[in-house]
Amino acid sequence: MEYRPLKLNIPGGAMGLSLTKAAQWTTASSGTGKLEFTPMNESLLKEILCFVEQFSSQHPQEAEHVFEEPLQWRTTLVASDFKTEYDISDSAVQSHEKDSEGLPLLQFSPPAVYVRSFSQLSKLVHLADDKKLEEVRTCLEENRDPVVKILGRSFATALEREDTQTDILSLVDKVKDPAKDSETKVKLCLLLHNMDKQILSKLLEEISEWVLFLYQLPSPHSIRFPIYPPRLLLSGRSHQIYFEFSNGCRTPLWRQPHGEICYLVIEPCDTETLYITYSTAGVFLNEGEESGYERTSDVYTDLVTLLKSRSPHFAENINDVYIVICWVLSALFLFSKTSAGAVPVELESSTDSEEEEEQPARHPEGNTDLPPEYWQIQKLVKYLKASDQKATVLTLYAMMDLNLMQETCQLAIRDLGGLEILLNLLDTKEVRCKIGSLKILRKISHNMQISRTIVDMRGLQRMVTTLDSPNKDLKALSAETIANVARFHRARKIVRNLDGIKKLVKLLDCGTPNLAQVSANQEKDVEVARCGVLALWSCSKSCKNKEAIRKAGGIPLLGRLLKSPHANMLIPVVGTLQECSSEESYRVTIQTEGMIKDLVKNLRSDNDELQMHCASAIFKCAEEKETRDLVRKYKGLQQLVSLLGKADNKQLLAAATGAIWKCSISTDNVAEYKHNALQTLVGLLTDQPEEVLVNVAGALGEFAQIPANKPTIGKCGGIKPLVNLLIGTNQALLVNVTKALGACATDKDNMTIIQQLDGVRLVWSLLKKPSPDVQSSAAWALCPCIENAKDAGEMVRSLVGGLELILNLLKSTNNEVLASICAAIAKIARDEENLAVLTDHGVIPLLTKLTDTTDDRLRHHLAEAIYYCCMWGNNRESFGEAQAVAPLVRFLKSKDTAVHLSTAKALYQLSWVPNNVITMYERGVVKVSCSVVVAAFLSPH
Repeated sequence: MEYRPLKLNIPGGAMGLSLTKAAQWTTASSGTGKLEFTPMNESLLKEILCFVEQFSSQHPQEAEHVFEEPLQWRTTLVASDFKTEYDISDSAVQSHEKDSEGLPLLQFSPPAVYVRSFSQLSKLVHLADDKKLEEVRTCLEENRDPVVKILGRSFATALEREDTQTDILSLVDKVKDPAKDSETKVKLCLLLHNMDKQILSKLLEEISEWVLFLYQLPSPHSIRFPIYPPRLLLSGRSHQIYFEFSNGCRTPLWRQPHGEICYLVIEPCDTETLYITYSTAGVFLNEGEESGYERTSDVYTDLVTLLKSRSPHFAENINDVYIVICWVLSALFLFSKTSAGAVPVELESSTDSEEEEEQPARHPEGNTDLPPEYWQIQKLVKYLKASDQKATVLTLYAMMDLNLMQETCQLAIRDLGGLEILLNLLDTKEVRCKIGSLKILRKISHNMQISRTIVDMRGLQRMVTTLDSPNKDLKALSAETIANVARFHRARKIVRNLDGIKKLVKLLDCGTPNLAQVSANQEKDVEVARCGVLALWSCSKSCKNKEAIRKAGGIPLLGRLLKSPHANMLIPVVGTLQECSSEESYRVTIQTEGMIKDLVKNLRSDNDELQMHCASAIFKCAEEKETRDLVRKYKGLQQLVSLLGKADNKQLLAAATGAIWKCSISTDNVAEYKHNALQTLVGLLTDQPEEVLVNVAGALGEFAQIPANKPTIGKCGGIKPLVNLLIGTNQALLVNVTKALGACATDKDNMTIIQQLDGVRLVWSLLKKPSPDVQSSAAWALCPCIENAKDAGEMVRSLVGGLELILNLLKSTNNEVLASICAAIAKIARDEENLAVLTDHGVIPLLTKLTDTTDDRLRHHLAEAIYYCCMWGNNRESFGEAQAVAPLVRFLKSKDTAVHLSTAKALYQLSWVPNNVITMYERGVVKVSCSVVVAAFLSPH
């Protein structure tokens, strides 16, 4: 059975600033309870203790920062434990260190201690000596949200919204804290955030060790189960678990810090369904698959004990613990055909932004029908253990004659001890033994389980060392084996840490100026280079490795190999470039090094895989305008369209449509495409994978920027499938579909079809989505829909709750969402009845609150919205009373002429109220307006 794990899209910075989220508590309450004495909690406490102890020495400035509120808890210390830096009076203690108001930063009134800085916190844990871990435990138990006390609510909240790359000044601006120490507080925020990430990483590593125990148990298929009575004793089913992380856990990433490994749903015959969590602390009941993950029972040492406590029938009939373990493993680790067919989506690691390709361990179907090769391997491994040098070589060659691509043979070599011998042979000085070993390792390392074992046995270290060998065969075999092994994060990291990237890049310099004419003496050099590229291709899935390849000088060498006429060289070269093209520095270098011409040339290859990688590389590189121009220059646009004819190859189709989409961002390119390109793209809007649909919708959105293409999309039948795609859940697809529909809606015939298909209501409903990208794209699409719809005012009013939804999004913190909503309000407010409803629902104060923005795109559409909202009742006076006039005058200082125009219109409407005119005059509107007019006259445009 094939296993295909679902890869989840996980944002960076998984834990934010909640220092205690990874802890396991005795109750589910957020405000009460004690930390349980579990291995996970002990690790957590030790990490926090280490952080606190070292804080003063590593961050002296931040250590002096005074907390917003003191951390207080019942300490085990007594007054005599405090030394010379404290004032001691009877049993009370005060620190010499004080804040700006003369208040001590540490106070001790037995048994309570109050601490107001990291400096004092660090000193206190040092004083606690052998009780320091107990102090940290009590502190966390009695201060369940310490970050709020340390930094204040606004900073803690802001940090929870930020990612790990947040720059300090940006965070200061978002928090808008006028205090002088705001920068120090932000630095503290980031230090605490980084500590959380380190704790999370450490805890996940420890969970992996627990999971490993489960995998080491025998396969459930090797056990003969007893025949149960006619009335089924138990039936088991797992949650819909379509994924497994690299540490073996089958739980969401954000639950793993709690020590949760997997979940079970068990249906005893004599009680209700049991929802069970298997964790590092033990086994317990949870709230159920619909309710949540929180614990609802005591923690049991094992599953059998839990089941016996809940099911009398189970307790009476089952005594064989081993059978139960195997039964549970059967439910846990063998996926159904449904889960195996799950559609994979992209996983972004929170630390290295790289994909984890590790596959779940597969168990053999049993040992009763082992092939003859198994017994042969058993004999050969025995010979290897006892042979001399000559016999070892002969044994290796005998092993190579077996079918080493068969999984049973691969696992047999590992299980019978052969893998360890093969790796040990790499430490010998006998070249023939090394070559024989690597030829076997090269084949069996295609198996992911073998690759993991090679890494665990430090095999990568030996292979990277072999890259320095003067023997070309050894270098090539080592590089190719590394390519097979480095398919998961830990292996790639090891290669980088061993300077393996530099060594692999060095292999690319084959010293052959003309790869089309290679002499017999140069063939081995070219083969070494090819194997080196294969290894770099695997390693390039890591962001840090991409940077290491660039620093090692890999890009120009890859460009040189791109001249090869042979597909077996070009595929890994282009594959590596395609992986690395996600980085801007690579995209620019690929363009400046003249590689776009070669990528376009290879689009004409007869090899589908090479075409796919070339199209994928162009897809990523076409983010740059210069690259898009070069693709047009080298006649690559129509070649990309020709690839759409290979619709059966979905990977190639996704790459080609992606490249067409990105190249279409330049309107000059759209004009180059022939008429059949648009028709072909419309035909791909149905019965395609989501990845293809995202790209096709994106391309149509760009094509529709040219007026002549808009009616063509409608005549080709493109509007209906676009509207049908609005009911999906893929965010990227929804963004591109709404953009395409918005562009098409400026054509009256298209708009009629959109209305007939209820498309406006579907687009409007997307405003409820939590994604800011979807919200803004939907709002932008609504603007042309409202402007071009028949009876637009009535159409808007017919959408129940639609105007309230629009106004609620004016509270968003995303400037793009705010700009798009203001633009939509400017369209809606042109209808008098709708404007009256907007006014009644408080549009004026909501718009006024936005006038302190410095974002020119938002300013432009905000001023436009204010202009149209002035045309009802006393709205002009209301804007003045809400103090919207003065900030609007500042808009005229912008360098954006679109802002000037919309602001002038808004001020014109507001100027009908005398008090507003006075405010404008006081704010220097005349002087600013004159400057704007003069600048407009002097502008070359």
